[in-house]
Amino acid sequence: MAVEEVKVEEKETTTQMGGSNDNGGVEVEVGDESEKEAPKIIEKSASYKEESNFLSDLKEFERKALNELKEKLEEAILGNQIFKKKVKKIENVQEKEKEKEVVVEEKKKEKEETKQENKEEERKPEAEEEKKVEEKKPDAEEEKKVEEKKPDAEEKKKVAEEKPEAQEEEKVEEEKPESEKDEKVEVKCVDEVDKNISLWGVPLLPSKGAEGIDVVLLKFLRARDFKVNDAFEMLKKSLQWRKENNIDSILEEDVRADLEPAVYMNGVDREGHPVCYNIYGVFDNEEVYQKALGTEEKRNEFVRWRLRMMEKGIQKLDLKPSGVSSLLQINDLKNSPGPAKKEFRSAMKQAVGILQDNYPEFVAKNLFINVPFWYYAVNAVLSPFLTQRTKSKFVVARPAKVTETLLKYISAEELPVQYGGFKSEKDFEFANEESTISEITVKAGSTGSIELPVEELGTTITWDLTVIGWEVNYKEEFVPADEGSYTIIVQKGKKIGGTQEAPIRNSFRNNEPGKVVLIVENASSKKKRVLYRYKTKKSFCT
Repeated sequence: MAVEEVKVEEKETTTQMGGSNDNGGVEVEVGDESEKEAPKIIEKSASYKEESNFLSDLKEFERKALNELKEKLEEAILGNQIFKKKVKKIENVQEKEKEKEVVVEEKKKEKEETKQENKEEERKPEAEEEKKVEEKKPDAEEEKKVEEKKPDAEEKKKVAEEKPEAQEEEKVEEEKPESEKDEKVEVKCVDEVDKNISLWGVPLLPSKGAEGIDVVLLKFLRARDFKVNDAFEMLKKSLQWRKENNIDSILEEDVRADLEPAVYMNGVDREGHPVCYNIYGVFDNEEVYQKALGTEEKRNEFVRWRLRMMEKGIQKLDLKPSGVSSLLQINDLKNSPGPAKKEFRSAMKQAVGILQDNYPEFVAKNLFINVPFWYYAVNAVLSPFLTQRTKSKFVVARPAKVTETLLKYISAEELPVQYGGFKSEKDFEFANEESTISEITVKAGSTGSIELPVEELGTTITWDLTVIGWEVNYKEEFVPADEGSYTIIVQKGKKIGGTQEAPIRNSFRNNEPGKVVLIVENASSKKKRVLYRYKTKKSFCT
């Protein structure tokens, strides 16, 4: 399901973006320190932007390779050398023509032999007739009549001789199979030049000057280390494969609803790349497994469906120098069947091979999360066969590091709740709000608190909170501004284990000015990162 194989890259270089010191009226306390700190912007991965597709940003040898590839492509398209010609059918026509010539020659020989025999047969009656004439000695008038009749007989012989020959030629013409005529027509079609060859909606004839052609060709060049001939052959094979498998119409095919949970597109990352999720755990269910991968036919259907999802993802891209032209791919190995299941292994191998050969450089980063123990063994075997370029795109996260790793690439607003983010397809609470995700760090063995002010009466405040790695004690309180009022317990203190995935959401409506305080107690030996957002809504009914 992944476009590329597996490589462990546990360490990620990160950078922290500077944020405003204005915390929006939110006071933060960490541990026993009296010092106040502003919420931080979440760390993101460094050096994650795509390689530039602008000509001015390319190195000299890269521009040269791109121009050479364009020249080869222009020549190949105009010379009708992109797709394989129907050589086999041409050979068949030639063979049939030779067979026809042999048949005609044989028939001519037969006719010659027949003529020879006929002549010999004709000579016998003539000799006998001459003998009779000699014996009877007819008079002069009878001889004259006989002489006049002879030309008629000779004319009849000629007509008789020519008639079978014409009939034979007509017969040979009638015996010519219809398929042979069709094949000749097909052979003529081979020579027609198609100048409208395109790939992912981008015309490939360089002289047309399509805006996206450089982006597409650079993908093939980068996949082959800017070796022009290798990139050109890869492109030709890919175009041939698409034609033979009718890939351009794959999006029109029926959707496999049973496979939708296995691969789906959801949101974008911090750089605007569409995110593709591959959920291997779906196949842990035996019924689903057999339905999707149980037979070779089913596996082929699954692979084609996976290609359909890739094409669907490409539809979301902007194949222009200034656009986003690759995907972020997440491979969730939680409850994955693993390499022991031969059907699963076979389908994945087939899908990976096709995607590698025909969709070069369409994955900006390949994240493997919830990695099980067997992954490392497989990786040790495969790693030596991978290029450094391929390895550099892979990031691996153990179960305890999933949310932390994903947040480097995907904002909390865009990260699904099952991975510790705040995004839920059926949740519209913050859909139309420009809420800000804030973050605090709670040191080991200390307590952190987040204060959310609620100053106007009848205000409803709603918040989301998640802790990366959890394993904390958590509680919520409303503290009135009036010191004589009592603190209200919004959420009793409770211990939240590391298996917690979804964020905590709660809301509170105040009857007096004050603040909601979210308290996180970190009794572990590691610091904890806490992410939260909130919104307020004034109620007109008091």
